[in-house]
Amino acid sequence: MSMYRQLWFAIVLSTLIAVAGSLFASTFNSRAYLNEQLRMKNSDNATVLALSLNQKKPDPVELELIVASLFDNGHYAHIKIIAPDGNILVERKANEVALQVPAWFIQAFPIQSTPGLAQINDGWKLLGTIHLVSQSNGAYQTLWQSAKDMFVALAFSGLVACYLGALVLRRLKKPLDVVIAQAKGMSERRFITTPEPSVPELKQLSSAMNSSSELLKAMFAEEAERLAALRVQANSDPSTLLANRNHFITQLQVALEEENAPEGHLILIRLAGLAQLNKSLGHNHTDTMLKKLGVYLKEFQEHLPDGLAARMNGSDFALLFREADARQVAEKILQQIHVLFANDQAHFAAYIGYGKYEFGIAPGSLLSQVDAAVASAEASGVSAIQESAPLNIEHAPRSNDDWSKLILRALEQKWVKLAYFPVMTNAGELLHRETALRLMFGGEWFPAGRFLPIAERLGLTEKLDMIAVKLALDELAHTSTGKIAVNISAQSIQSEEFRQQLRALLNAKPAAARQLCLEVPESGLFANIDTYRIFHHELGRCGCQLGIEHFGRHFDKLNLIHDIRLDYIKLDGSFIRNIDLNQANQQFVQGLAQVMHRLGIPVYAEGVTSAPELTLMGSLGLDGMTGPAVGQAYPLAK
Repeated sequence: MSMYRQLWFAIVLSTLIAVAGSLFASTFNSRAYLNEQLRMKNSDNATVLALSLNQKKPDPVELELIVASLFDNGHYAHIKIIAPDGNILVERKANEVALQVPAWFIQAFPIQSTPGLAQINDGWKLLGTIHLVSQSNGAYQTLWQSAKDMFVALAFSGLVACYLGALVLRRLKKPLDVVIAQAKGMSERRFITTPEPSVPELKQLSSAMNSSSELLKAMFAEEAERLAALRVQANSDPSTLLANRNHFITQLQVALEEENAPEGHLILIRLAGLAQLNKSLGHNHTDTMLKKLGVYLKEFQEHLPDGLAARMNGSDFALLFREADARQVAEKILQQIHVLFANDQAHFAAYIGYGKYEFGIAPGSLLSQVDAAVASAEASGVSAIQESAPLNIEHAPRSNDDWSKLILRALEQKWVKLAYFPVMTNAGELLHRETALRLMFGGEWFPAGRFLPIAERLGLTEKLDMIAVKLALDELAHTSTGKIAVNISAQSIQSEEFRQQLRALLNAKPAAARQLCLEVPESGLFANIDTYRIFHHELGRCGCQLGIEHFGRHFDKLNLIHDIRLDYIKLDGSFIRNIDLNQANQQFVQGLAQVMHRLGIPVYAEGVTSAPELTLMGSLGLDGMTGPAVGQAYPLAK
């Protein structure tokens, strides 16, 4: 039994005992009072009758008439006059009368009507003794009515006392529940701070819990900062602190293989005349200018979706991003470069090339095309911006109207399906199956990377996400092949209507919902953390699991999710690509897994593409993995 129920039981029991005790004491005292009143009445009436008879000196016949007259008024239960020799001169005794009082009450509280005694004298001569007993019916009625009135009054008082006790318990229970929830959150590796209650004892407890929570948060924040510094050291250019070439190429490969991601843009920047600047102004001055450019690009990337700036070599820089106007971005960068090198225009020029990419393009082809655009800008001899040509006719631009008709027709005809990819433990056990949406255009199934960018611009992502969830739930309802994970775009979870529809869909199929995993990309989570909290709160009740994909790029923001219970995270594939050759990345991944495990969150690796990477996953402390190499090693898991 809970403490709250025990306290409530104690209040009710003590109230009942108090009511019962008060009722018993009151009834007992009332009975004693009525007994005394009857005794006094009997004595007084017997005395009055004796005085009346003493004055009249009646003969036996007259005496009997007087007693009969007195008895017939109904106030007496028994009247008798006894002669000095013990003979009964006159006696009247009333019959038993049915009382409107329960028999158990009469037995529990009997009223004793003590007879009144008085002597009838003729001078000094004793003529007889009067025994008089009044009726006790009225006394029982009075006592019974008094007991009922007292019971009602005490019951009302008891209810008021219970109500007030409930208010006090509720006042105590609310902060106690908060402290319990805080303790439970700490056991689940969620560090919550709560307002301190006004109750002194609970205030001390809450203060101690808050201090512990803040201390643990600080410890994990320090560990996160250490790992973030390790990540920067492993993947950054030491001079500008931008991503180095290897990390950028890895990120580019992952971006081109990310099927559910929108289209993106690549910008290459080439600075000309650095050698002349070194000679004329010195190496230190040139390095200072490059560092300033690095600071600008690093700050600029934070304002771009999935932005990543890198230094490819001494004079070449690159910028990768999604969902922004590449031409405007390139112009802003060129303008800033001119500001930074305003005093060195005679020896300096900047050439910028940019191009669009989408799922399925080869990294080498993309780099070659954008590099050709840089070369074209460089041929002009002055700072210039040049767009790369489409890679081939298949990737040539198509109107939004054409794409809209294709997508809507595919949805109308239900030309949709899910492709499945296994997520396995290191021991080869299936954790769940990842999904990717496919649409049929002209009899051919197209991957999500081909139509999702257009769908986002047309505002169709909510429909596509809802269809993916429905297909997954239908699959779960008809098969028993384990859990299924569906990617939900950050744009969809911002819609309250979408969240309501999704919640209704999951509640309609609770058994299947418990086998469903919903994943949101890390960039969308941290960009809309408040919306994700609402999404997490609403969908967590439906029984489905919630995870984050592409995790690790914003590891320094880990403290923002300290109070969110996640079922797992998927580490971004850019940290896994060629990790067998990158000792620093191994240390980062291993440290990240340790921090997540302390938070009670499993960590899975994305984008495992080779056998050496696959072999290394278990030793780094990762709980699972997915990617092409996993599908090849465990073909039956598909």
